[in-house]
Amino acid sequence: MSRKVYILLTDTGTWFSKLIGLYTRAKLNHASIVLDEEMKEVYSFGRKNSLNPLSSGFVKEEVFGNLVRAVTRRTECELYCCTVSEETYERMRLQIRHMEYHQHKYKYNFLGLFGVVFNISIERKNAFFCSQFVAYMLQKHGVPIVNKSIAQITPEDLQNCESLELIYSGDLRQKAKNLHQLPMTS
Repeated sequence: MSRKVYILLTDTGTWFSKLIGLYTRAKLNHASIVLDEEMKEVYSFGRKNSLNPLSSGFVKEEVFGNLVRAVTRRTECELYCCTVSEETYERMRLQIRHMEYHQHKYKYNFLGLFGVVFNISIERKNAFFCSQFVAYMLQKHGVPIVNKSIAQITPEDLQNCESLELIYSGDLRQKAKNLHQLPMTS
């Protein structure tokens, strides 16, 4: 039996995302891993408090909650998927549950972002930036990604990953609205 794992890339519109976009010149600068078709289990590394970008780390994101309600403008996104075995899916899910339970031990890898700018791989224990976390989860669980250090992976690299299939591109609010009415097919 196999399961789908989804990767959600977004333009969050925050000043921090805009700052990253100035460097990357990419329109989508945030990456999350999604474990369910309804997009209720969405995980990443980002802000814990929307008013304080320094208060960041492991987060469970709410596509139907704060993210969609708070965003009044069009939020561009791309949703990718890959197929993994049931066993691999359960291992990923267990690891994410462990990280969620111990989230106080996980930090945002701000230094790692500077490493990307200067082409230096900066890996820190229990610290990730969003695309580094997604790449780590995929690679650790046997999903091939691009041929570079996970400490150098950007959301744009994930867009170009041959193991991921693009299944939606457009407005996140519209996708959330459609999901609420009709779940994605696996």
